[in-house]
Amino acid sequence: MKINTAEFIVSNSDASLCPKEMLPEYAFIGRSNVGKSSLINMITNHKKLAKTSARPGKTQLINHFKINSNWFLVDLPGYGFAKVSKSTKATFQKFITEYFEKREQLTCAFILIDIRLEAQKIDLEFINYLGTIEVPFCIIFTKADKIGKTKIDAAVAAYRKALLANNWEEMPQHFVTSSETALGKDELLQFIDDVNHEVFNS
Repeated sequence: MKINTAEFIVSNSDASLCPKEMLPEYAFIGRSNVGKSSLINMITNHKKLAKTSARPGKTQLINHFKINSNWFLVDLPGYGFAKVSKSTKATFQKFITEYFEKREQLTCAFILIDIRLEAQKIDLEFINYLGTIEVPFCIIFTKADKIGKTKIDAAVAAYRKALLANNWEEMPQHFVTSSETALGKDELLQFIDDVNHEVFNS
């Protein structure tokens, strides 16, 4: 897939106010410092589509971007280390939960994982949550350029082992990416394109 247009549509904190169009949506979410905004900008060929910041937790709303006029990329607030108040985090929790549990257009969630780190409890809990509510998801490993090619396979294998220990029968579909080198970009966009074809032809 080639991304020709990427248009910001709306930001809000209420899942019921998201766009009404019945287009497939792909939601991107991860810990606050996982490199989500950089990844979104890389795959869409827009340097400033998603706001990046040295301070984790910049994204605090549900952000919809219409891609190629036929699907939505949804940028969701990060969880974890964002320096926000407990009441703000509670608000995040509420509208993120409502989005995942009520949004009919949600086609697939992408959970972003920093490939340099051991499996984090908060990520495993979120993966288990999506499994419990039966939301289709994939894992996107980020920052692969930071560890070198020889360590990537070992890192993915270690994550697979952690998931098996958390009662997962197999490793979910996953992508290894780098916002710096565009590693994984073509594979990720091809996956979205293939799913869109299934959605539109079903």
